[in-house]
Amino acid sequence: QVQLVESGGGLVQPGGSLRLSCAASGRIFSINAMAWYRQAPGKQRELVADLSAIGSTNYADSVKDRFTISRDNAKNTVYLQMNSLKPEDTAVYFCTIVATMWYQSPSYRYWGQGTQVTVSS
Repeated sequence: QVQLVESGGGLVQPGGSLRLSCAASGRIFSINAMAWYRQAPGKQRELVADLSAIGSTNYADSVKDRFTISRDNAKNTVYLQMNSLKPEDTAVYFCTIVATMWYQSPSYRYWGQGTQVTVSS
């Protein structure tokens, strides 16, 4: 069982910044991919940013040049630095990883519980 603990969400003014953290724990052999998704009220969940095992990144057009995804492999932690925040960024943000556990061959996707980000004056 993998546990994903998120932190860093909250209320911020337009133009402000937040950094989300997601720390993975458990009997993890390797992490193959990391990503952040978000879901706003009345909307479907959307991919915000992802980070592959080889270090390549991908961003939604709406957040490109404002958000940055990064990782600390030693801590099994993924970050999302969010700058120049807009009210449209208000959503529940979910961390997800694809990981392989010790003593298991298959990899599985795991999700965090979600953290609320609210951008408002």
